[in-house]
Amino acid sequence: MSKGAARAINNSAKPRQSGQSARPGAIGVLDIGTSKTACFIAHPGDVPRAAIRVAGVGHQSSKGLRGGSIVDLDATEAAVRQAIEQAESMAGTSINAVTLNYCGPSLRAQKMRGVIAINGREITDRDVKRALKTALASWQDDERVVIHAIPQRYSVDDNVDVRDPRGMFATRLGVELCIVSAARGPLRNLALVVDRCRLDLRSIVATPYAAGLSALVDDEIHLGATVIDMGAGATSFAVFCDGVLNHLGVVPYGGQHVTNDIARGLSTPMVAAERIKTMYGTVLDGPDDDFEMIDCPGMCDDPGMRTDQAPRAVLTGVIRPRLEEILEMVRAQMEKGGVYRDAGERVVLVGGASQMGGVRELAGRILNKQVRLGRPLRLTGLGDAVNGAGFAATAGTLHHVISGPREAIFGAPTLVNENRKRRAENSEHPVGQLWHWLRENF
Repeated sequence: MSKGAARAINNSAKPRQSGQSARPGAIGVLDIGTSKTACFIAHPGDVPRAAIRVAGVGHQSSKGLRGGSIVDLDATEAAVRQAIEQAESMAGTSINAVTLNYCGPSLRAQKMRGVIAINGREITDRDVKRALKTALASWQDDERVVIHAIPQRYSVDDNVDVRDPRGMFATRLGVELCIVSAARGPLRNLALVVDRCRLDLRSIVATPYAAGLSALVDDEIHLGATVIDMGAGATSFAVFCDGVLNHLGVVPYGGQHVTNDIARGLSTPMVAAERIKTMYGTVLDGPDDDFEMIDCPGMCDDPGMRTDQAPRAVLTGVIRPRLEEILEMVRAQMEKGGVYRDAGERVVLVGGASQMGGVRELAGRILNKQVRLGRPLRLTGLGDAVNGAGFAATAGTLHHVISGPREAIFGAPTLVNENRKRRAENSEHPVGQLWHWLRENF
């Protein structure tokens, strides 16, 4: 088993200097996406049984990311700091640790099984932990990091669909885990950004899993449903069935690729393409689309240049093929993973790109399922600007921290401490101490 597969990490970085004092138990979650960086803060004392109350919210336009991967550490760090400081100012407190959600092309799920002998006695909590450890022991990929190990079902002798085996008598106890992992490199870069902000990394949550915890109702999770998070840099999906995560996957295309297509197709700058997508973007044909004209600013900033125009039908013809491709790739991944039937008859769309006109109807046709648009549920304290589909994953990460299902692993992966360990080793040497002082003061 890899070093980070089942280890809880106690982080020890110094908290950032802030005007507010850190309130014990303040919970912070961070979503570093391709288009936006968001931070939510909640207090455990403000959490009733039915809903989570958010005390502070901060969000900024992301910088230094492309396709969900960091390409400029300094720019990404600046955006993260601004979002956190905005949330802390609203909450009236500072945070020392965050839970981070992650969505990258390397994200994938697979099943692991473990069986132990019980010898006819009563199954205890220790036996359950031993079975989970046995299932995790088969993980050997050091290039990937396990971020979730979710028990799906237990087997007690010939009974193969047991939810909680403790207290039963058996000769054999088995467990099936849904292991969610990601490539080590991108996670190390995200962890480095958090570390540079003087924050501890509490844990990492897969974005589509978090979106499902936020946007799906209990019946959908138990009867079977799929949540599709259409982000800017990637589109991810998670299949829930029988109350647990069953499968997830990522398609490396999202709303930003639609914007790129519009910029190329209409020969207009990226900023103008994003505005056109937001205001006029749709996949549905209208009776007047050939006659309704859309202003398309030229690439040159010369004020003497004339603004071109294009029929709305051309815009629709650019957007629809890309979204059809994305949804068809999602369906292909579900079929390849053998979960298309387990996905149920319900699909919930979240993410910024899902808000374009006609996406729900297009998804229903391609996936052949009932589709609805989702938003954060069981959450209070959010303003209208952050209570939409684009913030479902951020809200779901908060759900995971406060009331998420138990997993076979907990805490942050080992990669979080690698930079701090190296820094601590350097600080013990006189030269390392001098370098650390120079870096902190200049």
